[in-house]
Amino acid sequence: MNQTYYPMKLRNSILSLSLLSGLSVISHGMAVAYDTLPSYTPSAEVRQSQKEFSDDRFGIFLHWGIYSMFGQGEWYLNYGPTAEEYAKAAKGFYPAEFNAAEWVKAFKDAGARYICITTRHHDGFSMFDTDQSDYNIVDGTPFKRDILKELSEECRKQGLSLHLYYSHLDWTRDDYPQGRTGHSTGRDASKADWNSYYQFMNNQLTELLTNYGPIRAIWFDGWWDHDEDTTPFNWQLEEQYDMIHRLQPGCLVANNHHQTPFAGENIQIFERDLPGENTAGLSGQEVSRLPLETCNTMNGMWGYKINDQNYKDATTLIRYLVKTAGMGANFLLNIGPQPDGELPATALDRLKDMGEWLRINGETVYGTEGSPFPAQSWGTATRKGDRLFVHVMTPETDAILLPGDLKIKKAFEFASGKPVKFSKHGGNTLIQIEKMPDAPDYIIECKL
Repeated sequence: MNQTYYPMKLRNSILSLSLLSGLSVISHGMAVAYDTLPSYTPSAEVRQSQKEFSDDRFGIFLHWGIYSMFGQGEWYLNYGPTAEEYAKAAKGFYPAEFNAAEWVKAFKDAGARYICITTRHHDGFSMFDTDQSDYNIVDGTPFKRDILKELSEECRKQGLSLHLYYSHLDWTRDDYPQGRTGHSTGRDASKADWNSYYQFMNNQLTELLTNYGPIRAIWFDGWWDHDEDTTPFNWQLEEQYDMIHRLQPGCLVANNHHQTPFAGENIQIFERDLPGENTAGLSGQEVSRLPLETCNTMNGMWGYKINDQNYKDATTLIRYLVKTAGMGANFLLNIGPQPDGELPATALDRLKDMGEWLRINGETVYGTEGSPFPAQSWGTATRKGDRLFVHVMTPETDAILLPGDLKIKKAFEFASGKPVKFSKHGGNTLIQIEKMPDAPDYIIECKL
């Protein structure tokens, strides 16, 4: 059933500087949140959504917009054309091959339990039917179809949860106060008007949470655009988060700000890194007790890039998923759809391989807790009640050591049920591996 959108009355004044008491300035002028931020207690609906989210363990990220037409990734506007020239691409955006049912089926067959799609990226183009701007897929393109509506309906039909990416920054709107990116797009910085832009965002978020059925999470990005401001920038997140939780009480809030989570957030995100790691230089924050999610690309870019065929192989992706689960986190795997609306053939091949593996081994991933010991050179573990799944991926010898005083009663191969020898070794457990199979992950189940 379609729901009618009623614009929400929003205050037009900026919060007083006194509300910045929860922020402080450290080196390079970066604003960080401290415990003095207003307290937040998640509702019962949020806690239930968090449980379901954590059980899912695997989702698909979709970076899709008119930037796909240039084949240069989702940041193309930041590096070259003016916003006026860039916007002309919308008149030629006609993804005739887009089929929501086929997309969602491919994700479901791959073993994914949810998807997260870019509703509006930094280029300002909205991939849904919005009344707040004509710069959207229905009013601004010859395609005239609301792809988000079609995807949301298919997700409900096929049983996948829907998360929505939403950019906090905009390289095209004059009213967005310019940060450290998007300086060459031709905006008039003198016309910056935070009240106007903040109301625009909240009106769009209200549409997204009113017109598209149940949304399990809003996935924000762009806070970092003002992380070097001398005076900490006030995004008024508390009010925005409250609005989201009011519109859909079970909707989770995530923010890819690369900081310790702020009050009102329900998921902690790690970009291109596992929790606690920082090889990409974006995820140095401490690991919180919130449900965790790491997002990463299947090839090198988030949005479609025509010459980026450096796809990770299926073994690498499966092992990344398992390592993520071993850290008690979800894996959000990105795909950049083509401008014609098709998913890249190589991406579909990888999804098929992951789905085949998960159909056999998904029990050791879905609904599990993280490993009771840190990741080892040979692999990791996941746990479900009294069942410990030892995921052996890169053993160096014919025996692996499980750290800690684990009370293992018996051990056997998960696939065959064949008993596996184990013994105590200096307070740890030594498990014998007779022969490592030619597989991404050799799973040994231990009964505790």
